[in-house]
Amino acid sequence: MTSAVVPDHPWLLPGALAVPTEGGRSHPRRTTRDWIVDSLCFLVSLFWVLVVTLDSAAPNPEFATRPPYDWMIVADGLVGLVCCVLLWYRRRWPLGVAVATLPFTAFSMTGSVPLLIIFFTVIVHRRTAVALALTAAGLATNFLFAYLRPDPGMPYWVATVWGVVISGMVLAWGMFVRARRQLVVSLRERAERAEAEQQLRVAQARQLERTRIAREMHDVLAHRISLLSLHAGALEFRPDAPPDEVARAAAVIRGSAHAALQDLREVIGVLRAETAIEADPERPQPTLADLPALIEESRAAGVKVNASHGVAEAHTVPAAVGRSAYRIAQEGLTNARKHAPGAVVTVGVAGGPGAGLSVDIRNRWPVGGATDVGIPGTGTGLVGIAERVTLAGGRLEYGRDETGDFRLAAWLPWPA
Repeated sequence: MTSAVVPDHPWLLPGALAVPTEGGRSHPRRTTRDWIVDSLCFLVSLFWVLVVTLDSAAPNPEFATRPPYDWMIVADGLVGLVCCVLLWYRRRWPLGVAVATLPFTAFSMTGSVPLLIIFFTVIVHRRTAVALALTAAGLATNFLFAYLRPDPGMPYWVATVWGVVISGMVLAWGMFVRARRQLVVSLRERAERAEAEQQLRVAQARQLERTRIAREMHDVLAHRISLLSLHAGALEFRPDAPPDEVARAAAVIRGSAHAALQDLREVIGVLRAETAIEADPERPQPTLADLPALIEESRAAGVKVNASHGVAEAHTVPAAVGRSAYRIAQEGLTNARKHAPGAVVTVGVAGGPGAGLSVDIRNRWPVGGATDVGIPGTGTGLVGIAERVTLAGGRLEYGRDETGDFRLAAWLPWPA
């Protein structure tokens, strides 16, 4: 979630742009600018009402003809005052106030200025169709106004044309202000959307990184724990073993447990971290050069491993390809210890630049079917390996082959 973009000086902007609508409010609060503008509009309109009322009461009016009855002057002044008061409500109900005061535009001279302000507010805050309809209604009353309140120094058709010109100018100005505000709102929404998308991309990148680290730790922990379980099982079934063998097995158990706890501490620290992914708490990742050490570690645990290494220019293997090959071999050895204890495991790695890198792990199928030595697991090791190989653009096959052996084979692209 992103917060709304707050301007540096919101009091200088209209309420529709500076203050977001809160809760169930249908209109924004007035800003300092709105209060200043509304106050000026009220004072100017009130001044106009006083000037026109006094002019109409004079023997020779300058703005219009003197009404035949004095009560008409008072009534027109009261209408002007009502329009001035309604200016304070035009922001909340612009169309309602405009429709309610539309009949006044046909005869009221004192209300002409506040009525123009109300008309301008409708154009700014309502869609174009509503503004054009109100303009058409105002032009109709304009013809009636020029007839009921003729200007002594101006012919009827000239006064009518001036009314149309003034209405058109107010309409154009209001549409310009509305278009500009819509542009500001659209730019703000675009900025907020871009910020939200950026935060989403960061969150996705963080989640993908954590998922990748968790997958790496799954492979590592499965390997460590399988070694630990294998040696612990040997101690359990051979309590009469020589002291040197017991000490050696205990040392392996201690070392594997320590390494597993270290790996677990790292992955938990990464998954709990709230910082960005720039910090990299991982230890250096294994490569193809670490494969012999992995095989020797399995042999030390009592697994019979036959390894063949036919990689040309091994020093040029890309790091990502070598790491994937290491993880594939690690998963194959872990599965052999878990499901085929005592079986001979054959690990073969071959390939070269342009031809790709092939990893092949085989073990004899246990007599009576696959067994489970009690080593816990999630059952997702091969699924993770398949995903890793697919993302690398390679191929993966696993299962029993035509000879009955279990085979895990992968091919990884190695650019020339």
